[in-house]
Amino acid sequence: MRISLGLPATRTPDAKIAHNWAMRTHRTFRFAAATAGVLLALSLSACQEAFSTGGLSILSGSENEALQPLFEEFQRESGVQLDMKYKGSVDIMLELGAEILEADAVWPANALWITLGDKTRKIAHSKSIFTSPVVFGVRKAKALELGWTGKDVTVKDILGAIKSKRLNFMMTSATQSNSGASAYLGFLYALLGNPEVIRSEDLEKPEIATQIQDLMGGINRSSGSSGWLKELFLKSPDADAMVNYEAVLIETNQELIANGEEPLTLVYPMDGLVIADSPLGFNSTKSKEKEEKFLAFQQWLLKPESQAKLAALGRRTGLGGDITDADKSVFNPDWGINADRLISPIRLPSEEVIQKSLQLYQTGYRKPSFTILALDYSGSMGGTGEEQLEEAMKKLLDQQEAQKYLLQAGSRDRWVLIPFSNTLIGEIVGEGNASSVLDGLYRELESQSPGGGTDIHSPLIRGLQILKEEPTLERYIPALILMTDGVHNSGPDLAAFRQAYEEAGLDVPVFSIVFGEADSSQLEPLAELSRGRVFDGRKDLIKAFRTVKGYN
Repeated sequence: MRISLGLPATRTPDAKIAHNWAMRTHRTFRFAAATAGVLLALSLSACQEAFSTGGLSILSGSENEALQPLFEEFQRESGVQLDMKYKGSVDIMLELGAEILEADAVWPANALWITLGDKTRKIAHSKSIFTSPVVFGVRKAKALELGWTGKDVTVKDILGAIKSKRLNFMMTSATQSNSGASAYLGFLYALLGNPEVIRSEDLEKPEIATQIQDLMGGINRSSGSSGWLKELFLKSPDADAMVNYEAVLIETNQELIANGEEPLTLVYPMDGLVIADSPLGFNSTKSKEKEEKFLAFQQWLLKPESQAKLAALGRRTGLGGDITDADKSVFNPDWGINADRLISPIRLPSEEVIQKSLQLYQTGYRKPSFTILALDYSGSMGGTGEEQLEEAMKKLLDQQEAQKYLLQAGSRDRWVLIPFSNTLIGEIVGEGNASSVLDGLYRELESQSPGGGTDIHSPLIRGLQILKEEPTLERYIPALILMTDGVHNSGPDLAAFRQAYEEAGLDVPVFSIVFGEADSSQLEPLAELSRGRVFDGRKDLIKAFRTVKGYN
């Protein structure tokens, strides 16, 4: 049974102490770049993290996990216990929007997300701890081929390389990650001719829609996390480039060199740079004792010795992010880092314009997705499992719900839903973002009834076949998403799927969402083979589903 919903859409072709300290620490602590994005403020007090009560609890961007040696040093010196919960700036912003913020402090990637999330002005004493611009890391050979070494590169240069099919790149989702949002806003600013500030009406210009769609068309893999994007890039020898924080690209080069590979050339789009300012702010609803601990920690991070150690880990410190005296083995000029050049970031537009630009990105400007969803309707799904799965799908297909998370469908997106048990129950196909299409997809799911065994490989093999048969697949970011609470007990084994995947010759990730009694050990090989991920939805299936869609 194959049910098609919707008409075919019109497609567009698309920084000596600091150095030594860093050398002892960076091999152990891997850098995970900030994941953030822009969402509407929601009341999510039920989703707040549980913190210990004695120390200082901080909701911190995931990129700061690499700074753990500094945190341990502060704890030894001060006796103050730091309870760090690492999250993307997107989640930090969501918790700022809740009626009660449980954490004592927040530390997102950019002050923008405090502004957007902190509607009741809970945050005080906010100060930038370090900065890092969002730039391109390009394979050295590719940078030489494009003539991008030792010269200024503009966003239009990048666009030209993409349109001539000489460049592909990886970038995080602009609606799920701060690095992606920063890059996207920089692109818009440059393509608009470097106005004093972007205005709402600028976003409606037809030529901007065409140019930004063409630029986004150069993305070959996406991600909801800057840190995971780095890991993906390191596993992808065919990828030309990656958009990420300068600090992440420095970390990437250190790993490439350690592996005997050539480092990336950092390319700074001169007309479209955005800089992450990493602000640390205090939750003013907390006690005076907590405030004193916070200020002690913040002042410790800002003292010269700590700033030097941060610079040794690739963070820009000091006035205006000056790195003229930085360690050249970190801010390496051979990697395209010019320590003598002052970086001039763009002026970010108003909150209203940022939200509008991200809505436009999600619904039309981004590269469209081609998503195959393999949905478990085996017997074990009866009751709670089925309810959770359909609730998660409603968050995606109901556009009023999806808009809360900036996960709306795009006008050029394509969908194939494959409900399965020990057999393939059918295929439900849709295209675009019309409510009639998306409502129809959900109604068809509601009509399904759980029963039978669990064959997780057949729907994935069928999904590969569908993608392989699509002649315009290069216009999309494809993904296979498997949602299951079962253990594979029927049908083709892993070897059969591996063979099918290799024969298909497609760069398509498999993202699995685990809930119920699902065996993660059966799903990790799928992720490893396809450079995908496994997400645990047993605590919060909806959040897991939102996260996985940030990668597609």
